[in-house]
Amino acid sequence: MLEMNRIEPLDIEKEMKRSYLDYAMSVIIGRALPDVRDGLKPVHRRVLYAMKASGNEWNRGYRKSARTVGDVIGKYHPHGDSAVYDTLVRLAQPFSQRHVLVDGQGNFGSIDGDSAAAMRYTEARLSRLSNELMEDINQETVDFGPNYDGNEEEPLVLPARFPNLLVNGSQGIAVGMSTSIPPHNLGECIKALIHLIDNPAADLGALMKHIPAPDFPGGGKMLGTTGVLDAYRTGKGRCVVRAKAHTEITKIKNKGEVEQIIFTELPYQTNKVRVIEKIVELINDKKIDGISDIRDESDREGIRLVIEVKRNEPSEIILNQLYQMTDLQSSFPINLLAIVNGQPRVCTLKEILEEFIGFRREVVTRRTLFQLRKAEERHHILLGLTIALDHLDGVIKLIRASKTGEEAKAGLMEGRFTTAAEIKTDPTLKLSDKQAQAILDMRLQRLTGLERQKIVDERLEVETTIEELKSILANEKKLLGVIKTELSEVSKVFADPRRTEITHDTGDIRMEDVIPDDPMVVTVSQTGYIKRTDLNNYRRQRRGGKGKIGMKTKDEDFVAQLFITKAHDTLMAFTDRGYVYALKVYEIPEAAANTRGKHFKNLISLKEGENVVTLMPIKEFSEGMNLVFATANGTVKKTTLSAYANIRSNGLIALTIEEGDRLVAVRSSNGKQQIVLGTAHGKATRFSEEEVRATGRPSMGVRGIKVAKGDYVVDMEVANSLPDLPEGKEADESTAKDGLLLTITDRGYGKSSLLQDYSLIHRGGAGVINIKLNPKKNGASVVGFKLVLPGEGCLLITQEGMAIRFGVEDIRRTGRNTQGVRVHNVSSETDKVVAMAKIDASAHALDESDEEDDLDIETTSTGTPLGIEEE
Repeated sequence: MLEMNRIEPLDIEKEMKRSYLDYAMSVIIGRALPDVRDGLKPVHRRVLYAMKASGNEWNRGYRKSARTVGDVIGKYHPHGDSAVYDTLVRLAQPFSQRHVLVDGQGNFGSIDGDSAAAMRYTEARLSRLSNELMEDINQETVDFGPNYDGNEEEPLVLPARFPNLLVNGSQGIAVGMSTSIPPHNLGECIKALIHLIDNPAADLGALMKHIPAPDFPGGGKMLGTTGVLDAYRTGKGRCVVRAKAHTEITKIKNKGEVEQIIFTELPYQTNKVRVIEKIVELINDKKIDGISDIRDESDREGIRLVIEVKRNEPSEIILNQLYQMTDLQSSFPINLLAIVNGQPRVCTLKEILEEFIGFRREVVTRRTLFQLRKAEERHHILLGLTIALDHLDGVIKLIRASKTGEEAKAGLMEGRFTTAAEIKTDPTLKLSDKQAQAILDMRLQRLTGLERQKIVDERLEVETTIEELKSILANEKKLLGVIKTELSEVSKVFADPRRTEITHDTGDIRMEDVIPDDPMVVTVSQTGYIKRTDLNNYRRQRRGGKGKIGMKTKDEDFVAQLFITKAHDTLMAFTDRGYVYALKVYEIPEAAANTRGKHFKNLISLKEGENVVTLMPIKEFSEGMNLVFATANGTVKKTTLSAYANIRSNGLIALTIEEGDRLVAVRSSNGKQQIVLGTAHGKATRFSEEEVRATGRPSMGVRGIKVAKGDYVVDMEVANSLPDLPEGKEADESTAKDGLLLTITDRGYGKSSLLQDYSLIHRGGAGVINIKLNPKKNGASVVGFKLVLPGEGCLLITQEGMAIRFGVEDIRRTGRNTQGVRVHNVSSETDKVVAMAKIDASAHALDESDEEDDLDIETTSTGTPLGIEEE
């Protein structure tokens, strides 16, 4: 006898492992993962079967959802009603299911995230497609098992006639694993199944000709199929889906013509309201500019999300920003995990299709066996009736002579009857119990000649059916033909066009795609602070203007480098030690004109004591182009540009610098130009670039100009080759198209001279006078000089951070040996010009404004126009 009060000790570690494993398998098999055969989790299967069993089918009236939920809970799924109702709701949502399995009436939620109405208000019935999931379920096609209390039976799987796992997909989180199967196009899936039936050895490429990618309920654009290919090949991958958009030009009252971005389709499972909230947040945080309004004009006809673009703003840039920063572009993970033969398994696309074909083979075989058994049973009865009609007089006499029905049945079963020739059986036979009972149950009207012929015809028809069913079971090809026919029938009724467009775009949005390629002013202070500012922040002034603060400095810091470039260019940063670093211009922090920006060490890995001296924007590292270097001691070096194409994050040696020397300038050249060097003491030299042999990247270079003691090279330019002038002949004014040398001193004086004013000599000489310097008037040293063309501009910044901008054409052209004119009114005795930069003609033209009369214009006493003012 079992002892009831005995306590049996257990090892807690073993018990925890066993209990947790039981729990895990229960969740995996019985709750979270779909079956590969019908694509359903247990709760979905129970909801659909309960509706089928209660007659709540597609061709009947709607029924309250509360009643369906009650049936499911009471008979098959003893869990909370909310879980069952949520399942019912999802099966009825056209934005969640590629093909809904429940036809809902009422509020079943929306793509905006709205909840469905309470179950007492909504009504539902099975959709027409659900009938294809449960067709032939009463013909012993699938196994049934007891429900939770043993009082009911439920199907362990539905005899699906289409691959629901792929068509509607599935998502679920189990214990230690999860599944994420996207929906697909039903017609494409059936085509792939038929192709695989005909070609069992078909590879993935052949199958993907029919199923190229998932097909989501809400459409959208799928960007590339690389991740999908990985998923179909290994079972794991991802797909990137982007909202479908187009632009429209619309006339709006009080606004005129407005460009609008219209979104008409959203990525799968994207909440429209949350997308709008995110866009508003990005606008408020100044992360996206250029949007003036956002409206949701969606209705029952479809989605229409309208983004109004500000005038003159690039809609393509804004669209890419929205794709990158919101769920208007999202990545859907793919993990083809399903229950296969009672175990969770990650499947490939071909394995899923093969499993479904194998399942359909089993279903059709079981259905055929069931139908064959029923046909043979009917044939047995019809055979008995036929025999009775052939011996009608004897049968009637036997029945009339019998005292009871049992006696009559026994008499019929004991007698031997001769069969007709057309009945393919023994010449004589005995009637069975069922045949004898069928004869006794036969109505008298069946004795008429017409009714007798009907029995004969039915028997012959049943015999044909039996032969057909047997041939299906005996012939594999015929069995597969039945499967193909039924698949085609489903496709003919329910297949629809693909909704998700497949594009070859990879969807990788680069920073260049979301950042306008605007002209930028890049400044670097003496202590290494760098920033970029939109060039449009600077407006033209007139000559002699004081300007406004262009960079806020601190302590003894001042602007040391300044450059005009484009946001998408690669900025090569050359240091005084001869190293080069690279970063995109847009990677430089954008800051207001009167701020310092960010220290260069936060952007690149500068070495201790290393300072950036030259910035050089490069659009592409073209073959045939060179970099020309100049050092303070007058050394020049030439190296091909392609040698610097792959710059490491920790820098690259640009050239070898002698001790006591430093790099001062770097320019690009085509190999046949002329090099112009200028020194702080006002000397300059011009010589042919061909005198400098191209050397390797780490080389030192050769002497370009001989500098006097205390003097040093401040700048270098590379110009088009011009012939030297004969002695006594003045420079040809027509050569101005090849550029003018604009020289600026530390006191803000400048002059422009023709290149031919500088004699063409061999490299290594002491040079000629570039500008007459007078410390008490025009300055003690040259800050720099630039090769400029008509229409270009120049930007100057002083040590105290004052900035001014002017047009090159506003400076009168003078000879080489002159003092120049005042360009920048350096009013402070302690202040001086420390940096200058050239603005190319296209960037300088951006400053031209129809509203220039409204600007704060400053002039000298003569009113000669020149200079800039910060906006």
